[in-house]
Amino acid sequence: MPELPEVETTLRGIEPHLVGRTLSKIDIRQPKLRWLITPELSSEIVRQKITHLSRRGKYIGVHTKKGTLIVHLGMSGSLYFVPAKTPPLFHDHVDFCFEEDEPLLRYTDPRRFGAILWTTEDWLEHDLIKYLGPEPLSDLFNVDMLYARAKGRKVPIKTFIMDSKVVVGAGNIYANEALFAAGIRPNRMAGNISKARLAVLVECIKVVLSAAIKQGGTTLKDFVGGDGKPGYFKQELLVYGRAGKPCTVCGTSLKEIRQAQRSTVYCIKCQT
Repeated sequence: MPELPEVETTLRGIEPHLVGRTLSKIDIRQPKLRWLITPELSSEIVRQKITHLSRRGKYIGVHTKKGTLIVHLGMSGSLYFVPAKTPPLFHDHVDFCFEEDEPLLRYTDPRRFGAILWTTEDWLEHDLIKYLGPEPLSDLFNVDMLYARAKGRKVPIKTFIMDSKVVVGAGNIYANEALFAAGIRPNRMAGNISKARLAVLVECIKVVLSAAIKQGGTTLKDFVGGDGKPGYFKQELLVYGRAGKPCTVCGTSLKEIRQAQRSTVYCIKCQT
């Protein structure tokens, strides 16, 4: 699943090629994504100039003076440019077209769990977005906030930090990596972790996500960035996907457990 670094990588890849351009046509070959693409979308956004792009959590906002196109990549979606008149493949569901012979922006989604929505209101007040927690790389995500929200919570710390209402973007891959870096066992109860250790975790989340963005995200199955190229953070993973392999710090075999139907890998010696 594309997580925050992959979404940020996509945004950075497509933004320079979108801002200032005017949409001439939208080809919707498959409207049945997570939510149906409404027939009105084409008439609403066509002939609108794109002013800027932004991101909130894993949602990309493509802004015009009239409104905002909200895009979510779901489990397997991607946005990237292809030359005009490039024949679509089976999972290429939507094309955003510009002037004739200019490259078009293509939305591909094999599992169709993504979304393409339109709003003329403040997109940050959309029901899917307004309840999200703070951005992990912002000052709003800090130890005081995390400690206050963790107090009394009897939920595993990994599950806790993956809750998008607590903080956005600490998805499964990056939660595994951040907890390893912080030396915190993923099944410890969030409310039992000291403020000092949570302070370390906050910094580790920021470092891991920043590094992943710098590397262009993590390539897992279908993900490619906005330029059509894969991410390379997978080469930096220290625990995720390495169950049974030696810990890079102490050499102990890494252990794998399941938490909320997701794979969790950790070191029984380095993480306490």
